[in-house]
Amino acid sequence: MSGKADQSAAAEAEAVAVARPVVERARIAVGIAFGVSGLAFASWISRTPAIRDGLELSNAQFGLLLLCLSIGAVSALPLSGPLVHAIGPRRTVLAGASAVTVGMLAVAAGVLLGVAPLAGAGLLLTGTGVSSWDVAMNVEGADVERRLDRPLMPRFHAGFSLGTVTGALAGAGCAWLGVPVDWQLAATALLVIGVIAGSVRWFLPVPAREEGTPASRSGVLRAWREPRTLLIGLLVLAFAFTEGVANDWLTLAVVDGYGTNDAVGAVVFGLFVTAMTGARMVGGSALQRWGRVLVLRCTALLALVGLLLVVFGPALPWALVGALLWGAGASLGFPVGMSAAADVADRAAVRVSVVSSIGYTAFLAGPPLVGFLAERDGILRALLVVLGALVIGLLVAGATAPPRPNPTAPPRPNPASRSPHEQSGSDPWSSTSTAATER
Repeated sequence: MSGKADQSAAAEAEAVAVARPVVERARIAVGIAFGVSGLAFASWISRTPAIRDGLELSNAQFGLLLLCLSIGAVSALPLSGPLVHAIGPRRTVLAGASAVTVGMLAVAAGVLLGVAPLAGAGLLLTGTGVSSWDVAMNVEGADVERRLDRPLMPRFHAGFSLGTVTGALAGAGCAWLGVPVDWQLAATALLVIGVIAGSVRWFLPVPAREEGTPASRSGVLRAWREPRTLLIGLLVLAFAFTEGVANDWLTLAVVDGYGTNDAVGAVVFGLFVTAMTGARMVGGSALQRWGRVLVLRCTALLALVGLLLVVFGPALPWALVGALLWGAGASLGFPVGMSAAADVADRAAVRVSVVSSIGYTAFLAGPPLVGFLAERDGILRALLVVLGALVIGLLVAGATAPPRPNPTAPPRPNPASRSPHEQSGSDPWSSTSTAATER
């Protein structure tokens, strides 16, 4: 047996050796990591009108401010996979949460002092922390999913959505009560680091490397040449753009486009993330029954209908329904993409980082693009750019079909989202044939 096969067999043996109570405890810890990440995100997204007005920025200028967050996230993503490979998910999540905490405090200070560059620097650092945190908790979640042999990634991402619901409701409450946004951000930042520091101790133990054994290479460059990995990344990009535009602009679009107040805008955003949460809670059952590809294509169509209702609805109630459909439609693309990228255990970290790097390009291009279009056509009409992303999602959804089990390879494919009609297909990592499995 080759050295690589020996290493894979050792990794599989190590997975079996971990007691089930330890894995169950790690499952809870991963859920907490996802939830706190969503809380941190929504706590300031739901207050974007107050941040924009406090810094006295136009829509285009605010789009550039949001670009700082995207630049930080996208710049750090290529290094996140090798970082997880080197120090493990536990330390990576803690480091990422620390960066998010410091970044949010800087944003709070920037708003308090009215200094946009300080807020931009805070968002840059926040984006850097979010990237490493995101990749690490997805890798840990996929590992837990494999060990427990049941689909969990949609529910982990539902935990993120629950966090965003909580953050959105907190933001709406603070806006209604007149709590300054800098106070809210500072309190949230301290809460984030406190909870994460306690929960990551429950993550799965990282096997110690034997003395004298050289560290293995991460293989990130090879992952960038795998067709299926790249197609999954494109799918994640499409759904991340669909979700991200709503995260960044839905609140402002409702406030400005329908002439309502900040609290109502925050409630609409809360409806969006509530629908996303519900869809992710039941998504595992749908994926098991109908398979990844069909479910993803149906959700893309659902998001398209919701988008059109938000943009062209004759009154605010239509926009509320549209936000619900948009949230449900955007719900599964990201978690299913992460699960598909982690189908093979010993390559999960680097493939998740590659897919995340491609997907987060949406957060780099989305905010300024919508901001500049909004200056010309208004925020509501600018949201129509999401149509292009949904078409891409429909076209590349086939790449997520699970690989065919290889009886000679020790690592098992990820059991999540595997339907009976997805059991066939050729090697997905060396060709694009899997993308055509379910047309």
